[in-house]
Amino acid sequence: MMRRPNQAPPMNGPRFNEWIQSPKVRVIDHEGENLGVMYTREAMAQAQEVGLDLVEVSPNADPPVAKFLDVGKYKYEAQKKANLARKSQKTQEIKEIKMRPNIDDHDYDTKMKKVVEFIEEGDKVKVTMRFRGRELSHGQLGMNVLQRVAEQVAEVAKVEAYPRMEGRQMLMVLAPK
Repeated sequence: MMRRPNQAPPMNGPRFNEWIQSPKVRVIDHEGENLGVMYTREAMAQAQEVGLDLVEVSPNADPPVAKFLDVGKYKYEAQKKANLARKSQKTQEIKEIKMRPNIDDHDYDTKMKKVVEFIEEGDKVKVTMRFRGRELSHGQLGMNVLQRVAEQVAEVAKVEAYPRMEGRQMLMVLAPK
């Protein structure tokens, strides 16, 4: 395609046609055939004969690799591929489970089911042990509960941050293995 007057060079995406800075390029035609190394001007002329653009697909090669493509279609396909990759990516969240040092067995079991569920989904789990009133003077009770949690999920998770006190709370972070 011919350069339009006052058209700015492409800011994103591959360089194409007259914006290819290398004097020589390795050329691949629209059917995937390797035409060898040739001058960029000559390659652009051949691409225009076919009605396509000369697009730099591998700028870091020596010499750079350029293909006969439709630039708009190429950019569209690249954007579509990037969106698909972004969509299939899983972000890791931190879920919080709160407990008390004198937690009952059934409550503990219910919270442990949730901890295991979160870890299997690939999320980190922050286990918070809250102390109220005189419970604060019995920190070892909370520590025992947190150690029990760590032992119970040992095969599916690892302790990322060991139990530590922060004010009236004891925190521990578990991450999936």
